[in-house]
Amino acid sequence: MTEKAVKAGYDLSPNGGGRVRLAEDTGMSASSIGRMLLGRTLPLPRHFASLARAVNVPVRTLFELAETETGEDSSDGRISPVGSDPLTPDDVADMWGITDPALRTLFISTVEQVRRLQREKDTDETSGGAVARG
Repeated sequence: MTEKAVKAGYDLSPNGGGRVRLAEDTGMSASSIGRMLLGRTLPLPRHFASLARAVNVPVRTLFELAETETGEDSSDGRISPVGSDPLTPDDVADMWGITDPALRTLFISTVEQVRRLQREKDTDETSGGAVARG
C-alpha cells in the first residue's frame, strides 16, 4: 500500500505530510493510516472506495495488496485485522467517528472503567471468591 500511496503523490517520509493528507482524502484517521501503512491493520470497508480513489487503484486491488502483504487468503470473503495488536479505546473512537473531545473522553474513560470491572470480576472468579449472580 505504501508504494501505491507514494506513486499517487503522497510524501510518506517523516514530516512529509503525506499521511495526514491521505487521511484527509480518505476520511480515515491519521493513526489508522499509520497502522495500515505499517501493515498492522486493514482499512474498514467503508474506507475502501475513498482509499482506492486516493491511490488511483481499483478497490479489488486493495484486496489483492492485502493478500500479498499479509500472506492471508481472503477468498472466503472475510477481512480481518493484520497482526496481533489489539484495538485501543482510542482506535475504536476513531473507527466510530467519535471526534468531539468531551464525548471522546467520556467514551474512553467508560471503556477503561468497564475493562477494570471485568478484570476484577475475572480475578474474583478465578480466586474462588463469591460472585453475585444478578
